[in-house]
Formats: sequence, structure tokens, C-alpha cells
Amino acid sequence: MLEPVDNQRLANLCGQFDEHLRQLERGLGVEINNRGNIFRVIGDARPVSLASKLLKTLYDETKDSPLTPHRVHMSLLEIDSGLNPVAADEEETAIHTKRGNIRARGPAQRRYINNIIRNDINFGIGPAGTGKTYLAVACAVEALEREEVRRLLLVRPAVEAGERLGFLPGAKDRPVSAPLI
Repeated sequence: MLEPVDNQRLANLCGQFDEHLRQLERGLGVEINNRGNIFRVIGDARPVSLASKLLKTLYDETKDSPLTPHRVHMSLLEIDSGLNPVAADEEETAIHTKRGNIRARGPAQRRYINNIIRNDINFGIGPAGTGKTYLAVACAVEALEREEVRRLLLVRPAVEAGERLGFLPGAKDRPVSAPLI
């Protein structure tokens, strides 16, 4: 039972057509039924416990801001370590900078940070908004602050594949697209 009862917050928690609840069900392998502020979670003991905690946490978050599918997904990634304990070679990794500590939000980010720390060259490939650049820069700043490196070399492609650059100097008034290399 979620308290205090607030129908707006409950609707926000469930999402449109219960999309947030379905997302939690798929992510944790449980079944969630609700009637008002009373939620019933069905499944194995550990995932049920995690789902119950996550429902309470997300309900608390609805007090301050609307819940989005992205936020629910990020919460699932954070709680995923409860379902899949960290392997011995993938210990909890934190990046320490003067501005504060940054920690991985899921197993994929943890592997990414560990690969950056262990290897000289890494390629971060994945969808936008998953933290690839943020974590890479944080690791670089940490190495610079620890004086493990003297300089940072930032390299990015000029354009995404198939993206047009627009008008460039000397292009004689026509758009130029970058060649795929």
C-alpha cells in the first residue's frame, strides 16, 4: 500500500495505459496488479522484494516530478545489481574527481568504466543518452587529476554517418556531405 493516497501521483507511477508497470514487470520478471494505492506483486521472492522497493521509490519521486519511461528504465538498471550481483572481476567502480564521485548505474556502464581503466583505447558504441561520453570524460579527468596522464586528446567524428554538414567554405553554394571512411 502506497501512502499518502494521491491519485495524480498514482496515475503518474502507473503511466499511460500502465506502461510503467509493464516496464517493471518485464525488467524484473514479476506480475504487478493494482487497485488504487494497493499493489500486489507476484513472482519469486527476490524480484518481488526488489519490485516492491522500486515501486515505493518511484512513488516518492512522483512527488517532485513526472515519471518517464526513461526514468523507470534507469531505475531498473540501478536495481539490476540486486538481481545480478557484480562479478568478482567487475567490482563496484567509482570515478573520483574534485567535483564528486561518479558511479556506474548498471552492469553495462560498470564494464565500460572497467574497460576504460584497463585498456588504452576503447570504442563506446551505443544509443544516445546512455552515458558513454560522460563516463569517458570523467575517467579522463580522474586520470588527469591523479597525474597518470599529462594531456587529454579529445577525438570525435566530424559528422554522424549520413549526416549533412551544410555549407562549407569553398563549397560553391551547395551542401557537402562527409565521405564515409
